[in-house]
Order: sequence, then structure tokens, then C-alpha cells
Amino acid sequence: MSTKDSMAKEYFADNARFADLCNNILYGGREVILPENLKERDTTEVLTALGLDKKTIAVQKLRDIFKNASIKYTGKSYVVLIGVENQSDIHYSIPVKNMFYDVMAYGNQVKETAKKHRREKDIATSDEFLSGFTKEDKLIPVITITVYLGTKEWDGPRKLSDMFGDVDEELLPFIPDYRINLLAPREITDFTGFRTSIRQLFEVLQNAYDKEKMQEVLQNDEKFSNVDRETVEAINLFAGTDIDIDEKEEVIDMCKAWEEQKNEGREEGRELGERQKIISLIVKKLQKDKSVAEIADDLEEKEEVIAPIYEAALSMKPDYDVEKIYELLEKNKRLA
Repeated sequence: MSTKDSMAKEYFADNARFADLCNNILYGGREVILPENLKERDTTEVLTALGLDKKTIAVQKLRDIFKNASIKYTGKSYVVLIGVENQSDIHYSIPVKNMFYDVMAYGNQVKETAKKHRREKDIATSDEFLSGFTKEDKLIPVITITVYLGTKEWDGPRKLSDMFGDVDEELLPFIPDYRINLLAPREITDFTGFRTSIRQLFEVLQNAYDKEKMQEVLQNDEKFSNVDRETVEAINLFAGTDIDIDEKEEVIDMCKAWEEQKNEGREEGRELGERQKIISLIVKKLQKDKSVAEIADDLEEKEEVIAPIYEAALSMKPDYDVEKIYELLEKNKRLA
């Protein structure tokens, strides 16, 4: 399992974040699913059936996250099963993948119901005996949500029919379709419905491709001044940022950390420019056959400062590539 997969599972398995995620996708941000009404389920889906040779065939799949959700809404109580599949990259057969999970979850419900009836010997009709499922039995709805944690636009399929080639239009009404429930950060238009710090994660993912937009988001949303460490770690991993994290701190001021990182980058760039300028000056004097002592005297610098640059430049003769000389000096510094 990759680092991204592991972190995504751990991050969204938290009940508060899971509820926040589901409420935004399923209820437009209304607080309907509560963290305390979520219960972990086994993420392993195993479905068995008899093959043509009467031997048992077992299929096993492992979901990312799977929970029982007890919902009290509009005066009624419901139970649904909700799975979350995390994608750090675009998956071009995701409708088939998710549909398989859902079919297995429904198949297991039918199987468990049939086992219960056999155990209790309460099947009344031959029709019910055939399926093991009675007219009164009901399935628990299964919902699978795909969370895309990439920074690119999602250009993968959104339903099974998107994966078909040319199909006779007259046949389409007879071909069952399957639609995925997709959350893609670049497509979110309103972040105000999020109640946890997954809002900050999705805002950064939406704008990670543009540093100016990132700067604007960090400056305009005060919530970035108080982000939990787990979310900052997720932002660094999925958005490719390098926000400094103090392990002793449980919350991080991302606005401040981002500004400090920018300033450090400017300083490093300035130092690089000055270093390469000195290398360039030494190369010009080396090409005039000047010695280390002469170059040091011309540049009013110590010989021990000029000597390693002189030797590195001399090794690049006759090209004297300034960038390559700088890289060699940095490599020598690390090996010293």
C-alpha cells in the first residue's frame, strides 16, 4: 500500500471528517449525518457462489473505508452503508470498480438474509425458498463515494456508459447504467458547507497548480491560521507543498508557514544568484590564464575561497558551464 493510500484511509476514517465529507456530497452541507452515529464495518467484501462444476468460487475485495450510518432526518430514521474510495490519481475504470463493491455488499446482504431464514426455517413459499429472500425482506442501501485527491482536472468516466464505445441508441434503455458519486476539488464551487479542516485540504488541492491563487486563498481564509497537523501533513503529501511542521504543535498557522517558506525561497534564490555570479567571474579570469592568487587579488577575496571554485571550473574545461560547476561544488560540499 502506498503512503498516499495509507494516509488517505487514516485521514478520512476519522468520524468527524467522514461525516463532513458525506454531508457535503449527499446533503449539500446540511449536518444530517452525525459522527456519533457512524459505526465501522469490515472493509473486506467476500462473496461466494457455486460454479458450473459445483465448486465454491470466492471473490474478495478490500474497500478503503466502509461505515454504517444511522440517520434521523425528516422525522424518520434510516440506516445506510457508506463506503469511501480514495483516488490520488485518475482511475479510468472507476465505475466498474465501485459497482463491483456495491454488488458484493448487496449480494452479502441477500446471502446473510438467506442464511437466517434457513436457520430459522421460516420460508413460507417455494418462490422464497428459491432465492432465500422473502417478499418482506429489505436491503440496506449502499452508497460509494469517490474522493479524488489529485490536483488535475478529473477527466475520467463518471458513469458506466461513459466507458462504452458506439452503442445502438435503441439498446441503451435496456443496458443498466451505474453513476459514481465523485468529489473532485477542482469542481467545488462553495467551501462554506464544510465544518472540518478537510475544507482547507480541498481548497489547497483546488489551487495547488497556481501559486498566486494559493497565496490569495491563504490570505483570505482565516481558517488557514489554525489547521490541525494531520491536515497539513495531508496537504504536503497530496498537493506537493512543503509546509514546515513542528511535531510539538497540534495546530499550524499555514499562512505564516507559507510566507516563511516563500521568504526562504527568495533568500536561497538570492544566494544561488550571487554564488553563480562569483563562479562566472572566476571562469572569465581562468580563461585568461590567471592563477588562483591573481584571481583572489582581483576579486579581493581569500585564496581558500577561490581555490575550490577554480579547481571545479578547471575540471569543466573547455566548456566551463556555470550551472554544472555550481552543482559539482554543492556535491563536493555534501561529500566533505
